[in-house]
Amino acid sequence: MEFSTTSPTLALESKIKKAKYPEARVIVLNDNFNTFEHVANVLLAIIPGMSEKRSWDLAIKVDKSGSAEVWRGNLEQAELYHEQLVIRGLTMAPIEKI
Repeated sequence: MEFSTTSPTLALESKIKKAKYPEARVIVLNDNFNTFEHVANVLLAIIPGMSEKRSWDLAIKVDKSGSAEVWRGNLEQAELYHEQLVIRGLTMAPIEKI
């Protein structure tokens, strides 16, 4: 009786690839009605870990560049932050999957 040196379990495990959860970018767009203060305050309230300085820097970038990425991470969280920013009146680009 001979035993195989390759285990079927090992063969299956090597073929299984871990699916990476999709990531996305949340981008605020410039508009003619939201003030710097409003944009900065909304970012500070909605985006986790956002500092007051960073929120103001991003508000200025939105004004000067026309847009700014305010958050990047998994798609599910991106959708939540995007929706909350829209509800607070910010003008948003569509969620950009990366």
